[in-house]
Amino acid sequence: MQRIKTLTSSDKGHMLHHNGSFNATDEWIVFDTRNDETKIGETGEIGIVNVKTKEEKIIYLTTDQTVYGPGVGAVSFHPSENRVIFIHGLLDAHKGMPYGMTRRFGMMVDLSSPLKGIPADSRDVTSPYQAGTLRGGSHSHCWSPEGKMISFTYNDEFVSPELRTVGVMVKPDKEIFVDSASGNIQGKYYSAIIADVIAEPEHGSDQISKAFDECWLGNISDDPNPSIVFQGTTKNKDGEDVVEIFLVDIDPQKILQDKGAIGNEGEKIRVPKGIVSKRLSYSENGLSDLRHWLRSSPDGKFVYALAKDKNGFNQIARCEVQTGELKNISNLDFSISSPINIDPKGEKITFIANNNVYLFDLKSLKADKITDFGSDDLPLLGVPVFSRGGSKLAFNQFVEKDGRKNVQIKMIY
Repeated sequence: MQRIKTLTSSDKGHMLHHNGSFNATDEWIVFDTRNDETKIGETGEIGIVNVKTKEEKIIYLTTDQTVYGPGVGAVSFHPSENRVIFIHGLLDAHKGMPYGMTRRFGMMVDLSSPLKGIPADSRDVTSPYQAGTLRGGSHSHCWSPEGKMISFTYNDEFVSPELRTVGVMVKPDKEIFVDSASGNIQGKYYSAIIADVIAEPEHGSDQISKAFDECWLGNISDDPNPSIVFQGTTKNKDGEDVVEIFLVDIDPQKILQDKGAIGNEGEKIRVPKGIVSKRLSYSENGLSDLRHWLRSSPDGKFVYALAKDKNGFNQIARCEVQTGELKNISNLDFSISSPINIDPKGEKITFIANNNVYLFDLKSLKADKITDFGSDDLPLLGVPVFSRGGSKLAFNQFVEKDGRKNVQIKMIY
């Protein structure tokens, strides 16, 4: 077994996001203070912990926090700057209009100016709408590998709020100004929706009713037009839901040129002209219904996901981007119970199963259990996260102290 140390001990939750938990130098890990993954709306703190000294610092606090909001959570570090991004509920949250999937945005904090929030996406709910704004809720934000763009999932507040889709934030060509109406947010980025979703896709078509849980494809540092892969819910010929993998190339110039994509009152935000999704996989059963995020190999040749085998066990599946071939590459005699993460070199995938952390070797196609918790130990949750250098793994587990159970951060090194 590997060496493990518990990094946090304060009497609060220390929830890790599924990506970007370590800063660029692997000195700090960022967290929100949830003890329950469903309680972002009730959570008011973002913190960091030093991996060597175990020092904890609070870097953001909401004001007037109640059980109805605003709420914060799901926080990630920028890949090269000491800046984080996280979900933030609307500042006017109250009992009648609480935190929710259509009432949130991305907030950033620079560690050089802690406690000072910087909205990422602009939100404009007063018509006529400003190009590059949203009028719903963005969440599950993910920096692109070079840190210039941010992907997110999105639910509109006014038109078909149940239809989840995927979007991207790019640097604007000029500053966006929105008025100060309640529910509006002045942000730093230009936002666009990049996947069309409809309520009732045609059976056997490539139309989708939900786009979600995406990732950036490969190492895009030298690519001016990178790609995002996402999960899309399709209908097979029998009318059954099947989740497949889709790819969309991101051209910031095309996004910025189509100012009309913002739409009018009563309309959905449209995908900018020239931004087109391509279906990669055509499989029989599609991906697993266990919530997880796609993961890319560093060279962008493969996309990894979860898919069920004939026994109903979640296995690691690999999609070859060039051909779209999707197949299970693990043959475990148990079911993976968490999302997955891939190490920076693209050699190993980590996950949780049977209340333990595992590493799956992508060459040998074998899994190693690297912790030794028993069924009576307090539960692990979330997904382990690799450090930027790849030599460390952070994960969440409940720890009991003085009769109280809190989500704490542990690190394998």
